Amino acid sequence: MTGYASVQLAMAPEAEGRAGSARRLGLEIRSVNSRFLDLSLRLSDELRAQEPALRALLTQQLKRGKVEVRAFVDTDESAALAEPTPRLLQRLGAVQDAVRSWLPDAAPLTVAEALRLCANAGAPAQDWSVPMLELAQRALDDMVAAREREGERLAAMLQDRLAQLRALARQAAPLVPQLVEQQRQRFMERWREAMQLAEGAAVPEAAQDRALSEATAFAIRIDVAEEITRLQSHLDEIERLLKKGGEVGKRLDFLIQELHREANTLGSKSAAMDLTRISVDMKVLIEQMREQVQNIE
Repeated sequence: MTGYASVQLAMAPEAEGRAGSARRLGLEIRSVNSRFLDLSLRLSDELRAQEPALRALLTQQLKRGKVEVRAFVDTDESAALAEPTPRLLQRLGAVQDAVRSWLPDAAPLTVAEALRLCANAGAPAQDWSVPMLELAQRALDDMVAAREREGERLAAMLQDRLAQLRALARQAAPLVPQLVEQQRQRFMERWREAMQLAEGAAVPEAAQDRALSEATAFAIRIDVAEEITRLQSHLDEIERLLKKGGEVGKRLDFLIQELHREANTLGSKSAAMDLTRISVDMKVLIEQMREQVQNIE
């Protein structure tokens, strides 16, 4: 199922225990349809250590979807720029000279790089574990709410398809007895023609019994009452799961496969155009349901 959420948390320099500009922790999470859970995390260097905890939080609360998470730490450029001390600049120059003595092709430091290194020098490492998980939980809550709204729309669509399938099943049920009776009459007529004696003699009793046996075998072969009963049972179970809610995607996926199997059997037993049409209409509706059910968690 699809969903998107973006949250941010401003952290003042005092909260980080350092002087300098204010910083902002941001997290974006988006999800698109997928039968399985596929996580993709893009974290800034400062947040790499939080990946295992973040991945555990996501896998605990999400079961399906291709989920992409981007987390970053942004510095407020509008804040006052801290001027590096001469001692820091001297140390930075000495380190650069030592590096370039071994790597003469190394590019010299830019002003921006020097300022960034001086700003980070001597500063205590920031522990992002608590704010990161709090922010991730907020984003997850927002995205799950968006997915729930989409799930309600999908459930309404599935309920509509269920109603159409029930209507088709009701149309198919009375067709079978009519077909059986029609075919029995055809068998009797064919046997009378084949076994008719000269000058209109009566059909032997054994021939009539054979015709009735053939008609009975045909009735058994085309009887779809069992398929219609199972199909209605699957429809009832799907409707129950939709009302129940929760993590029902995989169970719905299985039931949709069973619906497709019953519709196929109904079509293979069809001995009339009306039943064939009903079978085709059923498979179209079931395929529409299958495409959407794969997106439900």
